Amino acid sequence: MRREVYRAGIESIDRGQMEAARSLGMSYVQAMRYVILPQAIRRVLPPIGNDFVAILKDSSLVSVLAVNDLTHKGDLHRARTFRTFETWNTVTFLYLILTISFSRVVRYLERRFSTE
Repeated sequence: MRREVYRAGIESIDRGQMEAARSLGMSYVQAMRYVILPQAIRRVLPPIGNDFVAILKDSSLVSVLAVNDLTHKGDLHRARTFRTFETWNTVTFLYLILTISFSRVVRYLERRFSTE
């Protein structure tokens, strides 16, 4: 799915941008690097950020964070201590903090790369 987002971002840039870069004597690689991709990144950042936050919400972002799965750890803690309410509230709170943090990072990046 992410490949499709990147492809759509690149294709959303007007063809005249590539023609203008090529007419200035840039090679294809230079035109992509200095003209097309910087514009495409601005357009691709919001959907990629949304995908990243959705992955965090829908599943455990364990492999990316390089930590054990919070839900699994919570389940082990609950089984060991029999403190179900406290355990799941803590896991929920941690996921909430991660989601809000990643959302704010994406919002910051969107503003940083905004053309307006």
